[in-house]
Amino acid sequence: MKEKIRAVVVDDSAFYRQAIVDILSQTAEIEVVRTARNGLDAIRAVSDSSPDVITLDLEMPEMDGFTFLRWLMNNRPTPVVIISSRSDAGIVFRALELGAVDFFEKPAKGPLSGDVKVVYDLILKVKTAASIPKGKLLLHQDRSAAHYEKPITFYTEKRIVKIVAVGASTGGPSAIREIIRGLPRDLPAAIVISQHMPPVFTGYFAERLNRLGVLPVKEASNGERIEGGVVYISPGGMHFLLKRDEKEKKAVTASLLSVRAEDKYSPSVDILMSSAAEVSGPGTIGVLLTGMGNDGKKGIRKIKESGGRTIAESESTAIVFGMPKEAILDGSIDKILPISEIAGEIVERCRIP
Repeated sequence: MKEKIRAVVVDDSAFYRQAIVDILSQTAEIEVVRTARNGLDAIRAVSDSSPDVITLDLEMPEMDGFTFLRWLMNNRPTPVVIISSRSDAGIVFRALELGAVDFFEKPAKGPLSGDVKVVYDLILKVKTAASIPKGKLLLHQDRSAAHYEKPITFYTEKRIVKIVAVGASTGGPSAIREIIRGLPRDLPAAIVISQHMPPVFTGYFAERLNRLGVLPVKEASNGERIEGGVVYISPGGMHFLLKRDEKEKKAVTASLLSVRAEDKYSPSVDILMSSAAEVSGPGTIGVLLTGMGNDGKKGIRKIKESGGRTIAESESTAIVFGMPKEAILDGSIDKILPISEIAGEIVERCRIP
């Protein structure tokens, strides 16, 4: 018989602690072994129970979630899912950089356990986090990356890589951050990104990446022209795709579509990559990073079929190997690389040989 996933729930609100316990108790696969009301209480709970996964609030009295997270990663590395509201969006990424693997957005209205989708999403995030090998958690923490400071000679207009399309889910924010930090400031290609993430959070994610000071990073706006040397993040709650400008055929513009209730992944990596293949063909690089499920499998295959190059993050560094693995098994990947080598590969694909 398969052992249950042992979970610890940390939140200073008794209401939310119980609500999360009630949700996780709806599946026989998870057992909440302890709850805690602050970081100090959480240290005792983790030390006593050795959980497989932790759900963590950030704003708590006596010891906050950040202090606890630092202690945890230094002493008892354990997968952590941050429980946050939209008002916490600006600080969630700090927790992800400290080693948390994912976050769950508290619904703005209604009880947590009364919404079927909320229940499904939280249980899935907790189960996915619990499956992550603890040895990968330290790889996931923020670390410095060298910039390309030496002059680089890039392809001429006839052979230039115009679009780098990137897709990611669980573990993606840290992986994307590492890639951006490793790119040169004069990269001629536009970088377009679909990261599974809810509304509001994507704006803060773009702002945080922009503060790196490497390449300008922004949320994509409907109808705007896609420019080389700029990073565009798909807004949460929208699908991001690329189109040829009707008036100026060489120009590429952003088009945003609302996510439908039946859409499984948001924003869709398949939609973004498929559109990149259509507008840029062999001038496209597809990059599939850590994440659960198979989003990106169809899109990156279209990039390969159009003559573009394809890269997948290797199992050695992918926090969740689902998305890259699906594309690799499909035969759609040219190179499988650890996250530390992907920025360099992008540069090499843009460089004159």
